[in-house]
Amino acid sequence: MADIRITTGADDAAIAAWLHDRLQAALARHREIAITVPGGSTPFPILAALARTGLAFERIAVWPGDDRAVPEDHPASNVGRIRAALEPLGARIVPLVLGASPPHFALAWLGMGGDGHIASLFPSSDPAADDPLPLRRIVPDPLPPEAPFARLSLTIPALAACDDMVFVIRGADKRAVFEAAARGASDLPVARLLAAVRVPVTCFV
Repeated sequence: MADIRITTGADDAAIAAWLHDRLQAALARHREIAITVPGGSTPFPILAALARTGLAFERIAVWPGDDRAVPEDHPASNVGRIRAALEPLGARIVPLVLGASPPHFALAWLGMGGDGHIASLFPSSDPAADDPLPLRRIVPDPLPPEAPFARLSLTIPALAACDDMVFVIRGADKRAVFEAAARGASDLPVARLLAAVRVPVTCFV
């Protein structure tokens, strides 16, 4: 089980400052790094704050943890939104495609759904900690009404192949799900990931 630290009360600027420090330290060790970031609405105010920190984005490759099977210019496209936010700063944005080989990430940043899903690894997809593939096409069952699309998602081994992991989740209900997973009290996708990861995990709630 990973070393898990839950941090309460941090606003977007504080989370961005934490990310800056972690990524700056990684860039001090490596000429170039790769990170994975989540979709949804939560990351983008944080990314906007991070963009103002002067980080050397031109040395960073950014992978979405998952994406919807839609064109990049579709409002539901994670990679499209990530590209709009970070490509003007020099970051290299890497869209998910079947057969891709994700790198070892300096940082894996994830969100979590109320059902304990991470990336697009929903409970119905029964994600395996020893999945032989780094990337899978997944059709959620049921399809979320707010985003009724098939997905491409990094798998648990691909997400766990990182030097540092961070979650940003909002709300008491989600916090309870995460804390139960951290205790090993559930078998949800987030619990399977936390059981597999061997690096420090920070969760901002």
